[in-house]
Amino acid sequence: MFKPLPVAIGLRYLRAKRRNGFISFISLASILGIAIGVTALITTLAVMSGFQREIRDRMLQMTQHATVSAHGEPMANWRQAVDAGNADPRVAAAAPYISTEALLSGKRREPAMLRGVRPDDEAKVSILGERMVEGGLETLTPRSYNIVLGRELALWLGVRLGDSVVATTDFQATPMGAVPQLKRFTVSGIFEAGYQDFDRGLAVVNIEDLQRLLRMGDGVTGVRLQMHDMDQAYAVARDLALKLEGPYMVSDWTMENAHLFRALKLEKTMIAILLSLIIAIGAFNLVSSQVMLVTDKQSDIAILRTLGLTPRGVMQVFMVQGTLIGVLGTVMGVIGGVLLTLNLEHILRLIEKLTGAELMPADVYYITGLPTDLSPRDITIVAIVALVMAFLATIYPARRAARTAPAEALRYE
Repeated sequence: MFKPLPVAIGLRYLRAKRRNGFISFISLASILGIAIGVTALITTLAVMSGFQREIRDRMLQMTQHATVSAHGEPMANWRQAVDAGNADPRVAAAAPYISTEALLSGKRREPAMLRGVRPDDEAKVSILGERMVEGGLETLTPRSYNIVLGRELALWLGVRLGDSVVATTDFQATPMGAVPQLKRFTVSGIFEAGYQDFDRGLAVVNIEDLQRLLRMGDGVTGVRLQMHDMDQAYAVARDLALKLEGPYMVSDWTMENAHLFRALKLEKTMIAILLSLIIAIGAFNLVSSQVMLVTDKQSDIAILRTLGLTPRGVMQVFMVQGTLIGVLGTVMGVIGGVLLTLNLEHILRLIEKLTGAELMPADVYYITGLPTDLSPRDITIVAIVALVMAFLATIYPARRAARTAPAEALRYE
């Protein structure tokens, strides 16, 4: 959109040595400020995206992509739902489950989600069996009344393998009034999922044992679905529910964990906005350097105007020169951000080696190291934001240059 002459002059000003060294220093500071801001923003967004991916993957490894459940009552035709789910090519596996809240009592008491599963099917819809640190899911045989606990839940209850845990569920109406349903289970396994909601809040038993405890007959809470493509979870579950007779509730992983993903997205957005201020500082430095450059080039501007360059052409000269500084800073920042992100794990290990301290100890954090996820979309957005800020920073100095009066500027030359 620029004429060749303004572009040529703008490029010449960018390459030429400045008579005022302070102007060159401010221009360099502008480039570095934009580059550092872009680098910091890309790296931070990559780390936050990495943590989000890690949390999501750990969560989805232990839970279903989607569920189909009866509305307010046990699901009686769950076998038909399982068969229909397994027949769908979009579904990797389908399995029945029972889920209820319970108060578990060992040496101490702790609330937890009590889940009834069929051990053979559980391996198809989650990696719970791979996360066992003691015992195994094969111990959850019918009428054994064994229970598998999360590692933190077992610690809070103060129980070990072989100890007894009493599960208290909903009150049941009897001739003697409302009586809580109690059942003693034996701890036959302990798992560690690496996700606190499961490690501290989940207990697993055989589905038939939980049916007897809750007096559900042959009914279940619903059917869990594992997808080949988790983004299709809701659509597949809805299609399955429409094939069954009766009203059913459909839920997917985005709905069940909406509050978590909203919080993570809000946190990422706020940090991105705050770190964008670093780029804004570089843009303000660019304004300063351009204003000083315009002042320094008053005589050049006057001569160009005398030779016939229009005010619009003068404005374009300094906009080209300032925008190129922004482009240079953005390119350096993108390269620096990508390189820093790719080597962040090595830098973390080097810092730990030099300081002798473990920055993310495994006994404190569920996620050790710094997982990163470089998103082309995030990089593109950051680069566009930096370029827009740099472009806007050139408008005021360029307009000021365009308003220069040739006679006034050449009066003392």
